[in-house]
Amino acid sequence: MTPREAFAEQAEACRTLGSPFMDRLLRLCAERLDRITAVGRTVLDWPGNPHYSADSVPLRLAGGLHRLVLDGSSAALAACYPPARTDDDALWAAIAQAFRDHEAALLTALKSPPQTNEIRRSVALIPAPHLIAGETGLPLRLSELGASARLNLLCDRFRLWAGKVAYGPAGAPVTVRPDWTGPPPAPAALSVIDRAGVDLNPVDLGDPGQQLRLLSYLWPDQAGRMAMTRAAIGIARQAPPDLARADAIDWLETRLESPERGTAHVVYNTVAWQYFAPDSQARGNALLERAGAAATRDHAIAHLAMEGDGGRGAALTLRLWPGGRTRQLARVDFHGRWIEWSMS
Repeated sequence: MTPREAFAEQAEACRTLGSPFMDRLLRLCAERLDRITAVGRTVLDWPGNPHYSADSVPLRLAGGLHRLVLDGSSAALAACYPPARTDDDALWAAIAQAFRDHEAALLTALKSPPQTNEIRRSVALIPAPHLIAGETGLPLRLSELGASARLNLLCDRFRLWAGKVAYGPAGAPVTVRPDWTGPPPAPAALSVIDRAGVDLNPVDLGDPGQQLRLLSYLWPDQAGRMAMTRAAIGIARQAPPDLARADAIDWLETRLESPERGTAHVVYNTVAWQYFAPDSQARGNALLERAGAAATRDHAIAHLAMEGDGGRGAALTLRLWPGGRTRQLARVDFHGRWIEWSMS
């Protein structure tokens, strides 16, 4: 796949995920990028796979441009970003100027893959623990693989409306209201006694630069996502969960070696497992199976996964031990805009 094709395909993906501005910006890049600037040459001569399933070059560049707006570096670019309205020529002129005036910052942005912490995926992460708690009657231990900035480790502190059913504390700073279909699981007396996560490159929310980088990957015309993420950052900074910098499966092995009786240990991942190498996936499954084989009624093990499988949105699946049968709970939009719950 060529970089131009990658930008065009990412533009279409952004359109279907509700961002007409990103659709427009990335289509302009697909059509008008050239080799006059170092930024243009770096993108068009990309040595790897620029597709969003690999190096994700379009979102690297888009994040770098958005950061110039968020940190006030480029007034010309900010004047063309939402909520401002400009024509394509004016927007491209501002982008081209940013390529020249902020070359070093954009080349740095292109060196790193995008890193988000999509809060709206909590539409899947909130009801499933209620289901697990209801079935086991146990307090929960949470372990997130690919936790990024650890924001979704706080999902039980968010409020979710599933149709007319509510989960989480009333008045929570973060409230999600997806288009919900299907019978939601009954809310349970949820108690989380331990939570921790792992990421190869965890985001330090105490570092203003890293916090800004995280926000830069949110799409400029989706103000609700920005407000929700800022609110979640506020919760996380009050009582940050443990977050390790490590290989996810190495960390999981250590985490599973310390079982706590009287708990249900919920290991979960959202759009992360699919990026693990096949041997890592196999090892992770073997570790979970081994821990599951030792599970008892007073020490349950669960693996909750929201991952793409080629179908509409992502599949939300659950394996719960003792037993370990795989259940498909729902189909979920990658950005949490809708959820089709199929098992209560």
